[in-house]
This record gives sequence, structure tokens and C-alpha cells, in this order.
Amino acid sequence: MKVSIGTPPVDIYGTADTASNLVWTPCVPCNDNCFKQIHPLFDPKKSSTYSEISCHSEKCHQVWDIEGRCSPQNSCIYSYGYSSGLSQGVLAKEKATITSTSGQAVSFDIAFGCGHNNTLHSDVQATIGLGSGPLSIVSQIGSKRFSYCLLPYGTEYTDPSITSKISFGNGSEVVGDGVVSTPFVAGDQYFVTLEGISVGDTYVSFNSSGKASKGNMCIDSGTPTFALPPDFYDRLEVEVKKQIPIDPIKDDPNLGTRLCYRTKITNENGPILTVHFEGADVELKPIQTFNQPLKEYEYYCFGITNTANTELASMGDQGIYGNYVQANFLIGFDLETRMVSFKPTDCTKL
Repeated sequence: MKVSIGTPPVDIYGTADTASNLVWTPCVPCNDNCFKQIHPLFDPKKSSTYSEISCHSEKCHQVWDIEGRCSPQNSCIYSYGYSSGLSQGVLAKEKATITSTSGQAVSFDIAFGCGHNNTLHSDVQATIGLGSGPLSIVSQIGSKRFSYCLLPYGTEYTDPSITSKISFGNGSEVVGDGVVSTPFVAGDQYFVTLEGISVGDTYVSFNSSGKASKGNMCIDSGTPTFALPPDFYDRLEVEVKKQIPIDPIKDDPNLGTRLCYRTKITNENGPILTVHFEGADVELKPIQTFNQPLKEYEYYCFGITNTANTELASMGDQGIYGNYVQANFLIGFDLETRMVSFKPTDCTKL
């Protein structure tokens, strides 16, 4: 997602992340941990509209929940962690600009993190928090709803002129034939309830010992993975194996414990998975649930993963519904009705 900040404006390109709230970008100076970027870093000294936010302000308290952390100059110091690293720096106020669907530039003031110590290793420059917390871009522009349509993985390499789409406010509603909706629970992220997954016609429940707990699945546009707790994943994998008439690869050190095949899994030889959210069934075809993780090898692996023995293990009985399986759906978030909606869509055509 592209946002311009500063005066004169500087384009920053960030991951649109529904599982976080802060908007931040690497800034000059950036320490030795900062991952080398394709695009120039934002230099606050070159912007006439940049100002640091006081550590005694309400905005700073929103970062830290209770009290702000102060720099020697009484500026607000932030530290924001992710499963893959963290960003630390100064919370600042700046002019931001995005382009409307009519092509007009829309400007607004925004509190954002100017990161001077960033340990996330990514070629994406910034993070644009889309959560429902007070510091997310959604809340700061006063929007009550937004939607996006993500391209299938790899589309940007075959046709760079096609991009994913995101829309805020009026006109971003997800309506029409095929729309299904599920509620998200209270909090500043979008946790919905996953009741189970059907493999073909066989239902596998989320919880083998009873009803699934509310808010067990985070809708996360900033993470590729569809990750499930170990017990649920193991039962799901057993059923997927049963329904694919091909022997999986065994004892390959490149693959670890992943379920992979030497034959491409397609709509002809693989099962359709139906994800049963509370009140909403989302159908995933094999092209969405199997991928080729290493392009130099003819391996085709199950794209749903197990949280065990990963950085997601601390989630316990919760999981992540990542961006890989969100592709080719128009997905809408309504902060007033607290609903997430899904509509099957060819995102390359929007």
C-alpha cells in the first residue's frame, strides 16, 4: 500500500496489516539492523510538517496503554513488536496523503512511528496498521469500514501493472451475490470464530473435545500463513492425505514435516476445503491451499501450517488466517456492525 508523507511528500510503500495498529516507516538515521530498502528512507529533517509527539500526550499513552516512554527531549518513544522482529523509534505527527478512487489526493494529519531501530527483515518498507485501535490508519482517517482485494501470489511478477486494491469509507462495502459474513470479537484486531474445515464432504472440527472458543482465528493480511493449532492441524492433514490419490514425499530434509507432493495439486486431483467461520462458509480451491515453496524444486506443499515449533506457538489454541488464502476474495471490515465479509472475486479484474 502506498502512502505519501511529509512536505514535500515522500512515497512510502507498506504492508497493509489487519493484525496491527501502528503506521510506521524506517527513518533517517536508521541503525545497522535496518534492512536495506529499495525505496529511499523518510528523512524527517527534510519535511516542514514533521513534529515529534510529546511523551505526555494521549497519543503516546495509546501506544503504551498506560503511560508514555520519554526521550531526553520528552518525545514519545515507541516499540512495536511482531512475530518476525520489532520497530523502535519516535512517535511523530505528519501530513499524509492517499489517492482516492476518483484520482484525487486526500490529505490528513497522522500519528506515525518514525523507526530508527528496526529488526524486521523485509523488502517492504513500512507497515500500515489496519486494526481497529486508535492509532491505526482506519481510525485516524475516521473510517468506519474498509475493504481490500489481494492478488494471488506471484501475479505481480507476471504482470506488474496489476495491483491489489484497498478502499476506505463510502463505497468500500462488500455487497451482492455470494457475500458471507462473520462477526469479530471485541479488541483492536479482527479475531473471528473458526468452527471447523470440511475436506470435500468430510467435516473436521476445530476442537476435538467440544465447541470452538470464540475469537480463535485472527484475520491477518500482513502474514502469508494460514496457521492452525497442532491438534486441529494434525486431524486436518490426515483427512487431506486421505483425499489425494498420490503418495506424499517422505524423508526429504528440505521439507521437514511439511505435507508435499511431486505432482502439482490441482482442482482435478485435490480436495476443496470449506472454511466454516461462524455464520460464513468460505470455499478454498486446491490452487489456494497448495503452493510451490521452492521454485527450483518440483515440490507442491500444503499451504496450511501447524503453529507448533514456530514463532506462532505462543498463540496456543488460536490461529492465523493469512493473506495467501485471502487472495481473490473481496474482504470487507465493518467497525460499526463488527463484521468481516467475504466475496469471491477475481482481484486481477478490479
